[in-house]
Amino acid sequence: MQTRQVMIGLASAPLSLTPAMAQGSSEDLAKQLANPISSLISFPIQANYDRNIGPLDEGERWTTNIQPVVPNTGSGKWSLISRTIIPVIHQRDIYPGAGVQTGIGDVVQSIFLSPREPGPSGLIWGMGPVFLVPTGTGDLLSAEKWGIGPTAVVLKQAGPWTLGTLGNHIWSVAGDDDRASVSATFVQPFVSYTTPSGLTFTVNSETTYDWKGDEWNVPVNFGVSKVVKVGGQMMSIGANGRYYVESTQSGPEGWGLRAQLTLLFPK
Repeated sequence: MQTRQVMIGLASAPLSLTPAMAQGSSEDLAKQLANPISSLISFPIQANYDRNIGPLDEGERWTTNIQPVVPNTGSGKWSLISRTIIPVIHQRDIYPGAGVQTGIGDVVQSIFLSPREPGPSGLIWGMGPVFLVPTGTGDLLSAEKWGIGPTAVVLKQAGPWTLGTLGNHIWSVAGDDDRASVSATFVQPFVSYTTPSGLTFTVNSETTYDWKGDEWNVPVNFGVSKVVKVGGQMMSIGANGRYYVESTQSGPEGWGLRAQLTLLFPK
């Protein structure tokens, strides 16, 4: 049960949407919020709340994902984008007698290689490896496994619309032999609409399938965000409601919440 609870967090760690344009209007930047292979250095901080966790539906979890995105565009035709997810977790009663845990979860590190320009059909894509690093500070905050696998994204933007899918799969390759092996697929289809004022409405699903436990976790997010300038700092602020269409046996159920602040650093 402990490993399955951790799997929900590491495999479904949402891939934050970050802008790809270094300069431009709020509308231009907002349209790029649906592009996870950004050419702009950004620093998203994402706060998530989930409830009804565990066999008795008595658990709660607060997860703050710190997600720096660092691109290296160079002077060639390709970009290399590093994206790190560092979860800070506070949870209680995720199963009877579990008590309270607070600390760092397992880090997920993705690296995308992407063409600097869209293809002839307007497709934007990137692919590369994803790594699971067992940095969790407690048994109930970590899978205690090293993992690796592929990750890829493809999207298209037309007018105010952005439509795409991002996914990855992680297999465990080393770690504590007493903990269950990891084999998890994450798929995030997304669609967004941006208004001339730079306001963006987004719908996405952060679906995870745990191949070892034969369980689905399917939250659907409905969100709104806005690019603003505070002092000299460009940023995006947003809020989401989340509903679990399907959940693992001991995973969150019903409604959840998300708030996000993304600091933007144009060159």
